Amino acid sequence: MNSAHWHLLIAHAPIAGAFFGLCLLLLGLLKRSEELKRTSLLVFIFTALLAWPTHQTGPLAAAMLRRVAPGIPLDPSDQHSEIAVLALAGILVLGFVSLIGLLFFRKGRNLPKAYLAILLLLALGCSGLMGWTANLGARIRHPEIHTN
Repeated sequence: MNSAHWHLLIAHAPIAGAFFGLCLLLLGLLKRSEELKRTSLLVFIFTALLAWPTHQTGPLAAAMLRRVAPGIPLDPSDQHSEIAVLALAGILVLGFVSLIGLLFFRKGRNLPKAYLAILLLLALGCSGLMGWTANLGARIRHPEIHTN
């Protein structure tokens, strides 16, 4: 496996994690379940941790793509990497806010409504950015994964 394989393999984790965490948070809000809300915080933290290696393998995959297929247009790759920086920043903020929530609002205390509103807005924004990044990434041809 090369760096492009690794990037394509792990790139799905932050996308799925952001969406799954958002779904858990929404379900927790609808059911008024503190356990589901807190579980969504853990998912957001884990997703933020997975986003970092995903982002770090991106430039390696792009460099390999430029080497293997110098004639293909790079616009999709460039747009993908630009939006990926925003998505990474967003998910890292969401992960940090989630960690703060778990530390400050210990078990037995309900998460404050203002905190949950901020968390929900961040989660919606991050899920949108992750989806946008994935959409742009899907437009890239990947001949580089077929090299030895």
